[in-house]
Amino acid sequence: MRNAITHNEFELYYQPQICLVTNQVIGLEALLRWNHPEKGMISPGTFIPIAEETGLIQNIDKWVLLHACLQQKQWQELGYLPIKVSVNLSMIQFQQPDLFDVIQSTLKQTGIAGQYLEIELTESVMMNNPKLTLNNIEKLNSIGVEVSLDDFGTHYSSLSYLKKLSPNRLKIDQSFIRDMLHDTDGQVIVQAMINLAHNLNLKVIAEGVENKEQVKFLHSQRCDEVQGYYFSKPLPVEKINTFIHKRAHLPN
Repeated sequence: MRNAITHNEFELYYQPQICLVTNQVIGLEALLRWNHPEKGMISPGTFIPIAEETGLIQNIDKWVLLHACLQQKQWQELGYLPIKVSVNLSMIQFQQPDLFDVIQSTLKQTGIAGQYLEIELTESVMMNNPKLTLNNIEKLNSIGVEVSLDDFGTHYSSLSYLKKLSPNRLKIDQSFIRDMLHDTDGQVIVQAMINLAHNLNLKVIAEGVENKEQVKFLHSQRCDEVQGYYFSKPLPVEKINTFIHKRAHLPN
């Protein structure tokens, strides 16, 4: 893993995020893959925990941030409609004192405006140090970078802290979406999450959407955005380019 960056073994895949009002691609989540020369493609669930234990995660986070921004710049130079790219950061990286400087420097280096970058954080990252989290969110928002709360509802969190931290988007975890059509309680929980987000003036996106019925239900509940295999699995750059070109022909 120590040589993976220098040997260009890491690769970013992108999964589209769809606006339920316009049915258009409004964002892409950058997802890391390790194309190992002997073992083939390795998912982050396998190697990220090891990277965190060994301290390599900071270098990996910086690599993902830089290459997502470089790809965003290339898309803009090709004349694509500018859309936001979301990058996941680890708890270790988010708690570094130079986090803001790293992100601001990366934006300047790649020539990307902050409004085209979003940082995704899990509840556990946000709640580990709320004071630091709030400070970082305020700094990032000041240069146009938005912050999304990922896996919402899967960890213990205080609603009072949620109000104070005020992320820009809540991302409903796929575990709530998966069975909601077959579980009345699940539907109530999803409805409550959407209402909570809107009452706090936050956008809400549901991940793990896999079928048309889920899309219809989320649309009826005024969910803003969705992401999942119903629209597309995570794709390498060349295939996501084709998907973006065909965005006017997404399934209804």
